Amino acid sequence: MHDSPEVSGAVLPGYPEPLWIQAVNVIRGEIDRGVLQPGGRLPPERELCRQLGISRVTLRKALGSLVEAGVLNPSHGRGWYVAQSVQKKEWPNSLESFSETASRMGLKPHSKVLRAETTPASIDEAEQLGIAPGTPLFRLERVRFLEGVPIALDLTRLRQALVPDIEQVDFQERSLYSTLSAAGVEPVRADSTIEATKADEWAAEHLDLAPGDPVLVMRQLALSAQQEPLFVSTIRYAGDRYRLRTSFARS
Repeated sequence: MHDSPEVSGAVLPGYPEPLWIQAVNVIRGEIDRGVLQPGGRLPPERELCRQLGISRVTLRKALGSLVEAGVLNPSHGRGWYVAQSVQKKEWPNSLESFSETASRMGLKPHSKVLRAETTPASIDEAEQLGIAPGTPLFRLERVRFLEGVPIALDLTRLRQALVPDIEQVDFQERSLYSTLSAAGVEPVRADSTIEATKADEWAAEHLDLAPGDPVLVMRQLALSAQQEPLFVSTIRYAGDRYRLRTSFARS
């Protein structure tokens, strides 16, 4: 018997996420649940490999990612220890871009641009954004990836006048938030609704799902400090690859 708790969780070879990312999620889940306590030592690597059903190379990649994210601390000759203050993996209830979230989690993001064009605003879009119907709107639709795994299908619409040269931006790598910030446009709040639904053929194709698989749809209206509507987004997340953390207070 070891002086560290056993790590339990499923690492599945046929699952869309790479094995090392699954291992990262299992270990972080055990930390979030309190099975692995701050300052506590993880089981030895050989035992972790057995418990998770992965190779040492895969395990080392997962542990290295957790060290970079500030979740674990290595101790030469002694093993791996949970950091005293661990940042939660779940996406926070603060407003941050996909790229910022990925950086905080120690993961590599990239995007595939499906559409980047300017067309007139519909009546519904104009009402949401407080503009006249027909106002030029820039439409940006992207598949968002973490470590090569498709996480979300993101359609964002904003007034083209906010960033006049926005059609020239390469959003394959560039963040929308950083583009807006460079133009002096700063979203400070996003009113959001989230609902569960089924993937249609378009979402299924781009998120590596089957039609009818569960997706979470987040609809956001981003506002400036002056409460001016800046953009609206419809983001469809693969239901098993997204988790939102929030909190409630009793008044």
